[in-house]
Amino acid sequence: MAPMQTLSDDTSVASTPDAAPVIVLIAVGARPLIRRVPLQGGRAVLGREIDRPGGVLELEDGRASRKHAEVIRRAGGWVVRDLGSHNGTAIDGRKIDGDAAAADGAIVRTGHSLFWLLGDGAGYHDDAVTTADGLVAGPRLRKVDDGARRAAVSPSLLVLGESGSGKERLARLYHRAGPRAGGPFVAVNCAAIPETVAERLLFGAKKGAYSGAEDAPGYLQAAHGGTLFLDELGDLPLPLQAKLLRVLETREVWPVGASRGVPVELGVVAATHHDLRRAVADGRFREDLYYRLTKPAIHVPPLRERRDELPALVAMTLAAVDPRLEPHPRLLEAVCTRPWPGNIRELIHELRAAAEDALAAASTEVRAEHLPPEAGLPLRPIIEAVADVAPGRVRVAGEVGRDELIAAVEASSGNLSAAARTLGLHRTQLYRLMDRHGVKPPGA
Repeated sequence: MAPMQTLSDDTSVASTPDAAPVIVLIAVGARPLIRRVPLQGGRAVLGREIDRPGGVLELEDGRASRKHAEVIRRAGGWVVRDLGSHNGTAIDGRKIDGDAAAADGAIVRTGHSLFWLLGDGAGYHDDAVTTADGLVAGPRLRKVDDGARRAAVSPSLLVLGESGSGKERLARLYHRAGPRAGGPFVAVNCAAIPETVAERLLFGAKKGAYSGAEDAPGYLQAAHGGTLFLDELGDLPLPLQAKLLRVLETREVWPVGASRGVPVELGVVAATHHDLRRAVADGRFREDLYYRLTKPAIHVPPLRERRDELPALVAMTLAAVDPRLEPHPRLLEAVCTRPWPGNIRELIHELRAAAEDALAAASTEVRAEHLPPEAGLPLRPIIEAVADVAPGRVRVAGEVGRDELIAAVEASSGNLSAAARTLGLHRTQLYRLMDRHGVKPPGA
């Protein structure tokens, strides 16, 4: 994470060509709360009382000053100025001193309130994030969902997006919205199919096609009357790409060893995180299949571009583990300021682990310390990841000896979170060290 840039006293508002910059309140304390904070003359004052057209928005945040910080829109970015608040102002988890620059998408904390700075918030409104059927969706995701529903009349759809961003969810939405909703939905991970059996699994086989072969339908026949979801299509071997193209064009499947085709009627959703244009240029993906599948195509935005959804996702995930669990405000800040390269899949996995960690400590409040330091960060050496999250606290677990470990545990009177902080470790690292050295907390 780049160091905070301190600005001069020149904070004049520049005219910007981008449309409708806006600030979005996304959480107060542990509670998700979506409120639009429009700029007036390119500025807005954040705090316990926020002036908005039609009245003042009062926040139940005892750690925020009444007028806590000022945010100013500049060309291509923002300036955040602390207004002498009691508890300080932070940008992306780092406390500022005076004026500091912030980029589009940054998270600003005033007390226990979190704000998201949007360069283009056109159409953004209060309560813009919805929760329904166990799903959380903000404006960006709903726009993508609407595109999938419109595409449902097409026989095929290409879904692009990073791993874990929700491509299968979009494929299921396409299926439910289309004319084959009453049929089966068959999901296949092309990257997980061994190449030696991929043709048989996808297209089926006829009895006698090879030694021991029996009549066996493939995934395409299984999806007849419904939708076939081919995840990670870019990993499908080239010969099978040609055979898949023939199915899409003729609506017939030729099983291995068959003398005639089998008619199929199905929708096909292909998904990948690869750059298919580059794959075509490199000869790893067929050009004709590329043009057959890319109209229409939908891109699922990564979670770091949907930060407004994060507080509700945190609350929902923790409640699923134990209804008593609540997030600490700093946990929400930690979640909202990390890029989550593994997207929702990674977020839910780490939150569940943090919830179990809190319950093991007899706590119903999940704190930022319950998240591993590397959670939600790019895959780099752990020493670098920890340095970004907790500057000045970097330790390597192997450096902690048994005597130092025992002293820290005893000094904490069995409070393992406190012992971990003393040693500069995460709680899960402390557990592993205690197991390795045979150390038990006092009274155990």
